[in-house]
Amino acid sequence: MFKNFHGYHLLESYHHWKHEHRMSRNPLGIRGVKIAIAVIVTLLLWFIPASSYGLTGINAVEQRVIGVFAFAALMWLFDAVPAWTTSMVVVVLLLFSASDSALWFLQSDDAGVKFENLVKYKALLSCFADPTIMLFIGGFIIAIAATKSGLDVKLAKTMLAPFGTKSENVLLGFLLVTGLFSMFISNTATAAMMLTFLAPVLKALPADGKGKIGLALAIPIGANIGGMGTPIGTPPNAIALKYLNDPDGMNLGIGFGQWMMVMVPLTLLLLVIAWYMLKTVFPFKQKTINLVIEDNHKSDWRNYVVYVTFAVTILLWLTDSITGVNANVVAMLPLGVLTITGVITKRDLEEISWSILWMIAGAFALGVALNQTGLAQHLIESIPFSSWSPIMVIVGSGLICYLMANFISHTATAALFVPILAIVGTNMETLSVYGGVGTLLIGVAVCSSVAMVLPISTPPNALADATGLIKQKDMVKTGLIMGFFGLLLGYVVLIISGKYGLL
Repeated sequence: MFKNFHGYHLLESYHHWKHEHRMSRNPLGIRGVKIAIAVIVTLLLWFIPASSYGLTGINAVEQRVIGVFAFAALMWLFDAVPAWTTSMVVVVLLLFSASDSALWFLQSDDAGVKFENLVKYKALLSCFADPTIMLFIGGFIIAIAATKSGLDVKLAKTMLAPFGTKSENVLLGFLLVTGLFSMFISNTATAAMMLTFLAPVLKALPADGKGKIGLALAIPIGANIGGMGTPIGTPPNAIALKYLNDPDGMNLGIGFGQWMMVMVPLTLLLLVIAWYMLKTVFPFKQKTINLVIEDNHKSDWRNYVVYVTFAVTILLWLTDSITGVNANVVAMLPLGVLTITGVITKRDLEEISWSILWMIAGAFALGVALNQTGLAQHLIESIPFSSWSPIMVIVGSGLICYLMANFISHTATAALFVPILAIVGTNMETLSVYGGVGTLLIGVAVCSSVAMVLPISTPPNALADATGLIKQKDMVKTGLIMGFFGLLLGYVVLIISGKYGLL
C-alpha cells in the first residue's frame, strides 16, 4: 500500500506484528515438527492401499489429490508458514503429481498404462488468471487509485459529516462508513485508514470513559462485516461465487448487483445491531465528539479521471444484469482506463496484494483437481448425502467454519470447505427447502466474515488491538455477540433468498 496512504504506518506495524507473532508461536523447531507432520500425513494418504479409503473406484491420481488436500488443510491450520505460500506449494504439487504434465512415472500405473483422469495442467495454471482473480485485480486497482487521488479521504470526510457531533451518532457513522469502504477496498486497508482518522478522537476522549473502547471496536466490526456486501469484499466471497457461477458446474449466474441486493441489507442490519451493542456495552462519558479529517490532496485532471472511472465501474457492477456485461469484464475497465491515462503506473501494480490472489488461486486449483480427477464423483457415489439431514449439514458446516475462521485465515477456511460443500450441496435434493447449495457456499463466506473473536482472527482485529484500548475479553464478548447474530440472520437471509430465487 502507498506510503502516502492514511494508515500506512499501521499496516506496516501489523505486518511486522504478524511475522513476529508467527515466529514466537512457531519457533524453528516447532515449525519443523508441524511441517514434518503435514508431510508424513500427506505421504501416508498418498501410498496407503486405495481400499483403505472405503471409496469405490479411486486410483493413484485421486489418492494424491487427497494427500495434497490434507497437506493444505494441515499447513493452513498449523500456520507454520504464510497461508499464501501453502497455496503456491499446493498448485506445484498438483502440477507435478496429478496433471497431464506430471513427472513421467506418475502419469502411468504399475502396468505402464497412462491414467485417464489426470488433471489438465492448463486448467491448473488457468487458476492464476481465473475471471474471479481479474475481478479482484480490478478492485485492487480502484483501491490504489482512490488512495493516490485522495478519493478515499474525501469520501470518508463527506460520508461522516452528516452524523454530526453527538458521540453515539459518530459511532454509528464510523461503523457504516467503515462497512461501506470494506465492500470495495481491502478490509485491512480500510481499518488502517479509519483508525488513523479516529486516533485524535480517541486521545481527546476521557481516559476513564468506555466510549473510546466502543469506537476502537467499531472499526474492525465494520470492516469485517462490511466485506460481506460485495463479491470483492473478501476472498471467501469470491471463492463461493466461483463455484456457484462455474459454467462447468452449477452455473447459477449470480451477478454483482444480485449479490449486493441480498447481502447489503444483511450487512446494514448487522452494523445497526453492532451500533446498539457497542453504545450499550461501552456508553460514552463525553456526549459530543468533534471529528476533524484533514484532506491535503491537491486536485488535478487525473483525480477527475479516477472519480469518473470509480463511479462508472461501480454503476456497471450494480447493473450487470441489465447491461449484460459480466462483473469480471467490468473489472478490466479501471485497469485499462487508469493505466492508459498514467494514473496507475507499473510501480503502482507492485502494490497489488498478490499474495491474496495466489491464495485464492490455490483454492481454485484444489477444486479443479477434485473435479477433473473424478474424486468428487467418487465421493458423491460413496457417501449417502441424500440421507443426511439438510438442516444438520447447514448448521454443522456453519459452526465448524465459524470456529476455524476465528483461528486460521478466512480465505484458507473457505478454500477447505467450499469445494467439499459444493459436492455435498449439489447432491442433496432436500437442500432446496433451505435455499439450495447457495446457502451452504455463501454461508461459508458469512461465517468467515463474522468470525472476529480474537485479535488473530482478522487483520482489522489485530490493528484495533494495537491501539492498546481494547482488552481481549471485550473483543471476545463483542465478537461472540456479532457471531451469534451474524450466523442466525445470515442463514435466515440465505434460506429466504434461495427459496425465492434472489440468490
